[in-house]
Amino acid sequence: MAAWPTGPSPLAAGLLRLLPLHWIAQPPKLHADLAAALPPGGFQGAGPLRWWAAGLYEGAVRRQLLELRKHPQPPLVGVLVEHLADALAAEAWEQPPLLVPIPSWKQRANPLPGLLGRALSWRLGWQQSPLLERSRAVLGQHHLGRELRWANQAGAFRCVAPETLRRRPRPPVLLIDDILTTGATACAAASALREQGWCVAGMACLARTPWQRRDLRSKSRYGDRPG
Repeated sequence: MAAWPTGPSPLAAGLLRLLPLHWIAQPPKLHADLAAALPPGGFQGAGPLRWWAAGLYEGAVRRQLLELRKHPQPPLVGVLVEHLADALAAEAWEQPPLLVPIPSWKQRANPLPGLLGRALSWRLGWQQSPLLERSRAVLGQHHLGRELRWANQAGAFRCVAPETLRRRPRPPVLLIDDILTTGATACAAASALREQGWCVAGMACLARTPWQRRDLRSKSRYGDRPG
């Protein structure tokens, strides 16, 4: 049976080598309100797919993520996901999952999914791989209702696994994104992977949109419930 890497991925290890030494010795400190919004164990739930999140997308967490999109800080992302990494490590995985960031459709890609994947890869020793690519452009989803979000993302991904990852047995996949709202994007990405024989164990994200702030203008058919 082929052994999967247990150390940090080459990408994560390269990122670490690029960090200033004082960032490694003295990681960034979170403001009290931000630290309080990231509870031990983070948040997790089961719908519309299993998910784990560092915090809820509101207040201090929302403000920090919006700032990080404009001005990425890898060491700060690493601090934000400490509890999330602990929660993932505590799961009874048969083998370490493969971390797969969900790619952006925008020309100026959101840096946070990649940074989250690298941070988790380093902390947990799990491999990260770009198994997905966008098959078409989609509309911006901020003002779309739930049903339109699902229609917008349907068929928007394809699996592009390299030859080295097509061997069996394959590890489970853990999708990586910055924010989970209705789950339309994550489920479309998961569908593309499952069509190629991958087992998608769920999704890890920096923040989950609180139930009362999710777009509920149309009834869900997909089993999403408060996490």
